[in-house]
Amino acid sequence: MDRERNGMDLELKNEFIRLWEKFFPAEPLPITFEITPDHRDIQKAKTPEKRRCFVCDLAKVRNGTSLAFDASSITCRGGLRYCGYQHEQPPDFGYFLSYGIEGKLEGERYKKTPEIVDTWQQGVMPIPSFGKYLLFKRWDHLQADDNPAVVIFFVHAEVLSGLFTLANFDRNDPFGVITPMGAGCSSIVYYPWLEEQSSDPRAVLGMMDPSARPCVPVDILTFAVPMKKFTTMIRDMDESFLITRTWEKVQKKIKGRPQTQTSMKSDN
Repeated sequence: MDRERNGMDLELKNEFIRLWEKFFPAEPLPITFEITPDHRDIQKAKTPEKRRCFVCDLAKVRNGTSLAFDASSITCRGGLRYCGYQHEQPPDFGYFLSYGIEGKLEGERYKKTPEIVDTWQQGVMPIPSFGKYLLFKRWDHLQADDNPAVVIFFVHAEVLSGLFTLANFDRNDPFGVITPMGAGCSSIVYYPWLEEQSSDPRAVLGMMDPSARPCVPVDILTFAVPMKKFTTMIRDMDESFLITRTWEKVQKKIKGRPQTQTSMKSDN
């Protein structure tokens, strides 16, 4: 079920930009996505000429170009499945994700047996994007008519430590962040969208999928936060560990870190 459309709180948007620059200086802003029936004149992502991971196309969004994806924009099986555009997997999918079929199909060997794959995939329920768009924008490009469901960071270890700790700041258990296995897109679209529907949303650490790793820079992982959770994280920043001398030491590491590439060309 789609969330009720409330629109973007522009004061919250600007407050996060201020706090992000204060506590994570010079680090790239996150991107966001929502599921919407109207692409609102946002540029539609082109259909790839051959099968490839749609995470590669998000480099454009991270660099500031808003994009609207639909079923024609995604050619990867996992991407179609986890983005809600393909509900059924082909009969040989279990073999594809495990050891393959000799002489017919090369397996990715991400699971030990086809039976494990089949059991696992039975629990993957489609998200409600069929016939709709996944609209991706960078945080600073959000407008009043946007209604992001998930906020996605592409980060290195020091920034990740800050986001991880902030996500657990208001919890009385140690499980404010989850790391479910799946395609790279599942960790930034599927699982965080499911968490947004929960009464107790958790952040999702991801981009562990070897097939998606060519689409992101070395040492970069993703941290995807349901918008309900992210709103509380923003409001907690100025009273959290981020104001302590401990974080000042981490900030020095961030500032002194060689400026490695945190964004990539979309044609990788």
